Amino acid sequence: MNKFSELPLSALLKENLSRNGFTELTPIQSMTFEPAMAGRDLVATAQTGTGKTLAFVLPMLQILSTEPRRPGVRALILTPTRELAIQIAEAIALMARGTGITTATVVGGLGERSQLQAIRKGAQIAVATPGRLTDFLSRGLVDLRGIRMLVLDEADRMLDMGFLPAIQRIMAVLPAERQTQLYSATIESSVQKLVASHVRDAVRLESGSTPSRPNRWRCIITKSSRIASSTCWKRCCVRSRARSWFSRAPSMARTNWRRS
Repeated sequence: MNKFSELPLSALLKENLSRNGFTELTPIQSMTFEPAMAGRDLVATAQTGTGKTLAFVLPMLQILSTEPRRPGVRALILTPTRELAIQIAEAIALMARGTGITTATVVGGLGERSQLQAIRKGAQIAVATPGRLTDFLSRGLVDLRGIRMLVLDEADRMLDMGFLPAIQRIMAVLPAERQTQLYSATIESSVQKLVASHVRDAVRLESGSTPSRPNRWRCIITKSSRIASSTCWKRCCVRSRARSWFSRAPSMARTNWRRS
């Protein structure tokens, strides 16, 4: 799929995309949509500017708009800075127009009263920095037991900023049965440990240039130890539809498989 109009989205979401000038999918959006909609955990290496915000926002909105409304926050997006959290919340507001889905921005440096009011009024999505969210948790001001979707955006940057203890505390109170998506510019040892501890049976995706592999696209689909042959790998790749994108852009893509 190359265009947003080809995605299995509601007519309202497609209208919002068109209204805001979004027509062509970026590669990260094309690769992540189907596994995200299927509820799979994702680990994606994606640089800023590759369109990763819509990559996780659109499936999230589609899922929330089609399931029965339930009280409490259903989706949580963790991000390293207030500025990025605000940008993500603004993007969600544009895409969610008319759906009734609301967002609470939970960040430091701004008044907490309005942030708590947004949660208590029924916000289904929270976009938060780890520091402010753990502050709310320590005072019993938020309940995260209803979270079914978690996004860790710019995970490597959050760890570089010393947010690992806060992230671990947040993870500890989230339901075990949830979808986790992790986006990072690099997958270094600290991020790998986070993945090993909190991400299950993930689809691994890489888009954009990285210091070690410039100008390549790579998709690694990590499955269970049953993945022991190229036949098994092809079956998994077809299931995620990642392979279909690469078949259309062979000069830009390189696909590998490995045992987990």
